[in-house]
Amino acid sequence: MALSRERIVPFIVAVALFMENMDSTVIATALPAIAADIGTSPIELKLAITSYLLALAIFIPMSGWMADRFGARTIFRSAIVVFVAGSLACAVSQELWHFVLARFLQGMGGAMMSPVGRLVLIRSVDKSRLVDAMALVTMPALIGPLLGPPLGGLITTYASWHWIFIINVPIGIIGFALVTAFVENVKSEVPEPFDGPGMTLVALGIGGLAFGSAVITVDFVPKWLAGALLAIGAGTTLAYVLYARRAPNPVMDLSLFALPTFRAGVAGGFVFRVGAGALPFLLPLLLQIGFGMTPFESGMVTFATAFGAMVMKTLVPRILRRFGFRLAMTINALLAAVTIGAPALFSPGTPVWVMISVLLVGGLFRSLQFTSVNTIAFADVEPRRMSRATSLASVSQQLSVSTGVTIGALALELSMMARGDAALTAATFPPAFVTIAVISASATLLFAMMPKDAGAEMAQRK
Repeated sequence: MALSRERIVPFIVAVALFMENMDSTVIATALPAIAADIGTSPIELKLAITSYLLALAIFIPMSGWMADRFGARTIFRSAIVVFVAGSLACAVSQELWHFVLARFLQGMGGAMMSPVGRLVLIRSVDKSRLVDAMALVTMPALIGPLLGPPLGGLITTYASWHWIFIINVPIGIIGFALVTAFVENVKSEVPEPFDGPGMTLVALGIGGLAFGSAVITVDFVPKWLAGALLAIGAGTTLAYVLYARRAPNPVMDLSLFALPTFRAGVAGGFVFRVGAGALPFLLPLLLQIGFGMTPFESGMVTFATAFGAMVMKTLVPRILRRFGFRLAMTINALLAAVTIGAPALFSPGTPVWVMISVLLVGGLFRSLQFTSVNTIAFADVEPRRMSRATSLASVSQQLSVSTGVTIGALALELSMMARGDAALTAATFPPAFVTIAVISASATLLFAMMPKDAGAEMAQRK
């Protein structure tokens, strides 16, 4: 049984993560169809993306502690149940607020699924087989974004967007059964004390700022409530900063930002991802609403980005070894930002092969940047602080994408107001793409401030 468990556990974790990664990329292509069906605008559906990412940011920090306290199998099964329940709720949603709450429930499951799944793997597989197991688990993060856009477009065009979420039900049932049969319920003998006050402040701070900024420009809630959310978020965020200075085991260790490499990887990565995170939201809207493509045609165009990202994965080590982290990240941030803003030049008459070529090149540059920031952030982190660094980096990553979607939607709304348009048109989008490109390019300043030899050991440079 031990041998069969070592072989099947990586597969179980990989399938669960594939379900999560696929879902997060499939929905972007289906946004216009979902908006039309539930009686809202594609811009207002930013709330659904924001609520999912918001749930990830809030619940990721506590997932590791929950696995230590209640057992990895218990939490992993619970994550699958919550994620599938959220998927069903999405499929039966009739109004915007139904869909937003359902996506938040999905995000709660996803927040526990990813980090706990990796924890299950580490505790279930022998060290001699861990590299092969990790390689298998990494594939969903690469294949999900590659297959997501065309699959979402295919389902939305030739079936119904509801099936994007219903398809998670049988996968989740099989996953639950396999986890029950093959995953041991390993717990920590002496789990660290849970930072309840810190977690409360973090949840209120992240939730208030992220959701308040997302709803301030739409009619989802009264304006006074949106303002109150922003005020609560700002106040509790400041309170957490003061609290974390004296807390012995803060849920998010802000002192890590004293490390130049961590600061560049997380803070610089946040700024860069704000622009890059808005692209998957804006691009399908441009292709479908602006250019009149079907969801399937749109998905076939946008998947070129993920293909470029996969190609670059094999080249990253050589590039970093040749140029080093600081130079590569500083220059590449500018090149990637240019490709993020390039769709501003697209028009209904732009040949499809030109669009695909631009997105393919953009995928190359963004993949290099994402891999670099994810790596350099941990270059100087001590082993005893690694789990906290990982949690803080994960939260920052989810918040940056949520912020990007909010800014991208706000740029569209301002562009519509400036033009006097009552609805989205192809001419509405160029200012939004330029805005997010400028934001991503500004991250160059943070990368340039790194030490010249930053990450030299990781890059295998003398």
